[in-house]
Amino acid sequence: MHQYTIARNSSADDLEPVLMAIHTIVSGLPVTGKSADKPGIRIEEGKIIDRVYTGPVLEEAISTNRLIKRRPETGTYKGVPVVVAPLRDSDGEAIGAIGVVDITGIFDLATLMEHQSFILRQVCGTDPCPIETEQISSKR
Repeated sequence: MHQYTIARNSSADDLEPVLMAIHTIVSGLPVTGKSADKPGIRIEEGKIIDRVYTGPVLEEAISTNRLIKRRPETGTYKGVPVVVAPLRDSDGEAIGAIGVVDITGIFDLATLMEHQSFILRQVCGTDPCPIETEQISSKR
């Protein structure tokens, strides 16, 4: 029987089966992970791209022991929304972190609403939009 243990000093090989499973669960979105004391791995398109990987958000999630959602300012995923969670031991200490590209971070509802209002003003001006004959109630 095989057994996998994740610890502060787990290697990329130790993390591989767990991160590959997560990669599969999230429909092939890029996944990264590392232990606190060693570099980790980066997985994209079903393949391990890097076996000595680290990133600024992975490091921050480990050092702060907190979930982080952000667009990194540096690194491989610079400008791309990511979500990174710490891996914790039984005492609650961060011993590593796992991150995925956050497709929900691409959609900012406030920005979407702001753009919708701008588009309606551009198309409709001050007139009601859509016009009376195009409103849903007139289609019934």
